[in-house]
Amino acid sequence: MGMFYSYDLVGAKVFVFDEFMVNQIEEGVIITPKDNEILREIIDKHFTNKPVIYISNRHFSYSVDPLTYLGTSKIHNLLAIAIVSDKPIARDNALFESNFYDKPFEVFETLSLAMEWVHKIILHEYKEVKQLKQG
Repeated sequence: MGMFYSYDLVGAKVFVFDEFMVNQIEEGVIITPKDNEILREIIDKHFTNKPVIYISNRHFSYSVDPLTYLGTSKIHNLLAIAIVSDKPIARDNALFESNFYDKPFEVFETLSLAMEWVHKIILHEYKEVKQLKQG
């Protein structure tokens, strides 16, 4: 793993790695479609013309307006979303939210499991790109 960057935003901490980013939203925050602008800025800065996967580490309780995912789906190089929580209600909420996102979306109990999935998705993406270039 190479360098990573971190952002301490109002209501969230974001950690940017080579192929993915982890966002940990603070207690009581409400995520709305306007928050996609911040996400897009970070993705554009660190992942220009490069695929990325978003991991939401839901350690705290917060709300997400499901319509947010309609805009999130339009971020062209955002391949997938992983939600991490060991709390049943947060996991159920995430499963409901997945109905509003039209790319791969999975829910995991641990960050380690989510990161394993991220690497599988990225590896699959690189294989597809390589095949397109060869074909």
